[in-house]
Amino acid sequence: MNRVMLVGRITAKPELRYTSSNIPYTRFSVAVNRTFSNAQGERETDFINVAVWRRQAENVVNYLDKGSLVSVEGRLQTGNYTDKDGNKRYTTEVMADSVQFLDTKKQAEARSQMPSETPYDYEQTPSKTVDVDDDPFADFGDNVSIDDNFLD
Repeated sequence: MNRVMLVGRITAKPELRYTSSNIPYTRFSVAVNRTFSNAQGERETDFINVAVWRRQAENVVNYLDKGSLVSVEGRLQTGNYTDKDGNKRYTTEVMADSVQFLDTKKQAEARSQMPSETPYDYEQTPSKTVDVDDDPFADFGDNVSIDDNFLD
């Protein structure tokens, strides 16, 4: 079985391209944090290449930008080619079946308002006040307790 699932942030604005048969596609990289720290106590990030085709590629290009939080599901594909100097090069990328947009439009707009010289931590989203009318599923940090009798 060859299945890959990733959650991370897009590292650069995706660009739409077309094959010679006029099929739209885009390639982009997703920054995914590792779940452990290195010897210096820092968390490292992997940059994973993703390819998306057809209508999904058009949606990615139209609605996502650098820093957008996405979930990617697909399969791993390897390949190789010979570069202009005659060296054999190997490639690995995720051929996406599904790209889910995990940022709300307001979160993406808030992120775009951040000064560009501010380093962005890929694990955090900008803090903001959320109005329940805008996001009824907002996490306000309160514990929710449901009585077992309620479930019967």
